Amino acid sequence: MTAPDTPRTLHGIGVSPGLAAGPVALMGDAPSLPVERPAVTNQSAEADAAVAALTVTAEQLERRAATTAIPGAAEVLEATAMIARDPSLHDPIRSATAGGLPAAWAVDRAVDEFRALLLDLGGYMAERVGDLDDVRDRTIARLLGKPMPGVPERDTPFILVADDLAPADTVTLDAERVLALVTARGGPTSHTAILARSLGLPAVVACPGATSIGEGELVEVDGATGQVRVGVSADEAAEANRQEAGRRAARASSRGPGRTSDGHPVALLLNIGDEAGAASVAAVDAEGVGLFRTEFLYLDRKDAPSVDEQVALYTSVFEAMGDRRIVVRTLDAGADKPLPFLDQKGEPNPALGVRGLRIARRAPQVLTDQLAALARAQQATGAVVWVMAPMVSTAAEAQWFADLARAEGLPMAGAMVEVPAASLRAADLLEHVDFLSIGTNDLAQYTMAADRMSGDLADLLDPWQPALLDLVRMTAEAGAAAGKPVGVCGEAAASPTLAPVLVGLGITSLSMSASAVADVREALATVTLAECRDLALRALGEGGDGS
Repeated sequence: MTAPDTPRTLHGIGVSPGLAAGPVALMGDAPSLPVERPAVTNQSAEADAAVAALTVTAEQLERRAATTAIPGAAEVLEATAMIARDPSLHDPIRSATAGGLPAAWAVDRAVDEFRALLLDLGGYMAERVGDLDDVRDRTIARLLGKPMPGVPERDTPFILVADDLAPADTVTLDAERVLALVTARGGPTSHTAILARSLGLPAVVACPGATSIGEGELVEVDGATGQVRVGVSADEAAEANRQEAGRRAARASSRGPGRTSDGHPVALLLNIGDEAGAASVAAVDAEGVGLFRTEFLYLDRKDAPSVDEQVALYTSVFEAMGDRRIVVRTLDAGADKPLPFLDQKGEPNPALGVRGLRIARRAPQVLTDQLAALARAQQATGAVVWVMAPMVSTAAEAQWFADLARAEGLPMAGAMVEVPAASLRAADLLEHVDFLSIGTNDLAQYTMAADRMSGDLADLLDPWQPALLDLVRMTAEAGAAAGKPVGVCGEAAASPTLAPVLVGLGITSLSMSASAVADVREALATVTLAECRDLALRALGEGGDGS
């Protein structure tokens, strides 16, 4: 294909850093229902066929979950399989077939209704819409005898472009053949983003116009900036890939603790969600874990995990850590991530509802059981365990959580800073906790009043926003005054260009996906602490030397 004289540039949200260029391969179309709808002669048989097809879809997803080696992928696939098995989907299907719809049409209608419900809930549940659509497409294809939708087969490496990617597709990607991912929909915490980071593939989501790119057209994808250059020349594509090959070679040999060029220490930590993630700490020579998400134990369950069950799982994770510290975030669910065993009801504004530490107001046993399990696992392994609570807003909440943790024998208790109130009163929080960890994704959302899943508001959610950086600085200054560490565990920590700014603001540790550690380590090694501070002043619009 002949490239145009001037490439056009599309802008999305970069969710997995890296540079890649190559020909586009478009995702296969989802199956469509025939124009002519067949008559139904046996309503019960249609209902049984639809539910059976959903069950087969669930079984195939579960088999993939059992065999995948991608960190975090098993949990994603299992969660998608749970959708296919959900009675909340089966019941409207049976109602639709009772009304005379054939099996495939009944699945389509039920999914549409369930889809609208998830979108109304917003947040995490809205992000499950892509998984729900994948369940529908696979089930309808099976019922109609059509090919399964999925990743196209190509003889040469390619850039995969799709409206959106289902987790079942993402975990089957061959990283040797797929150079990068570009989707028109999705958000920074979507399953596509999470799994792309696990695979180390450059990825851009929420990119308007992505599906207008032609099959085979040469594009260059920058997973850090979110830019997609369409119609680049063959020489430009080759140069981009040479640059990326050099970066990956340097990343593979990158070792050692985080340091500025003049020796100022900055702990480089990982965000993980399971035992496989913990094992990657040693592989990338990270200094520990700055965010261990524990939600995978609770989501899509009808009852709370027992203390013994939690102890077994935490022990397996802690054993992989050696003498490196692991910061555990207690359950961050509720509102937009409702838990069936808590019998939670829908809220008019889930993002401002009962979530994180606030769950303990209704069900304190969930928190105390988790802290007891963490303490037992720590005692069994001798691991260096810090615990922190999500969605802390007041000093009283911080004190209450810290007292509970210490009563269980967990001496290092901290708080997440995800709402402006926590930043504004960080000094008060630090009178009671041992450390703070800033979740920049949520802090940006609440600071800018912009849904973090909205691609239309990507500019407001940009971690370079001065208002957000002001709150980061305020929190870090409170930590310095108290002599206590303040880290960042949001996706901002994974940016090699933003990391020096965060250090200049006073951040003491950065926690990120494994694929980002080497790039951040190398970026910090090229600047002095004074230069970091100067960069921070420039980012805040306050000048700086040479500005």
